[in-house]
Amino acid sequence: MAERVGGRQPAATESEVRHEEWGDADISGRAAERVAFIDIDLIEAANDGAVFTDCVFRDCQFNSSVHRNAAFVNCTFVACSFFDVTFEECKLVGSMFDRCTFGLLKVTGGDWSYTGLPGADLAKAVFTGVRLREADLTGTRFPGATLRDVDLSGASLHQADFTKADLRGSDLSTLDPLTTQVKGAIIDAQQAITLAETLGLTVKP
Repeated sequence: MAERVGGRQPAATESEVRHEEWGDADISGRAAERVAFIDIDLIEAANDGAVFTDCVFRDCQFNSSVHRNAAFVNCTFVACSFFDVTFEECKLVGSMFDRCTFGLLKVTGGDWSYTGLPGADLAKAVFTGVRLREADLTGTRFPGATLRDVDLSGASLHQADFTKADLRGSDLSTLDPLTTQVKGAIIDAQQAITLAETLGLTVKP
């Protein structure tokens, strides 16, 4: 399993749920702590305000599900599928994604600080107004993705791929253009100054 931000260990689970179908169901308001969910079908599930803390999701299908004002705090997702999933104003602080698959992921608002997505393929994903402070995005692939007004302060971006990504309004203070792929990326004027200073250039009017 990939290492979490800061080398933190996931909390040990205390119970287990296997082979349940939550697909096309409303799981709003559910709460679970230190539960291992294995092979759960959440396809097209609706989730408004459910709270999962220190849980493990393994081999679960989240495809086409919608999550609003929900929390997955310090959770671990292993080999889960997130195709066409929407997260709106959700809290995923400290969560870890290991060997998960994504496609058409849409994240609006919320707090994903300290989240681990190393090596994830997030091509064409959309992140808008999301807090990703000190997230582990080492080697994460964002080609063609949208990351508008995203707080990436303190994030690990080494070897990340932002080819043709829209980064306007995002904090790029830890982005080193010499160790990331940024060809064709879209940035604004202030970000251009930040990157120039990162390269040791002096910007003058």
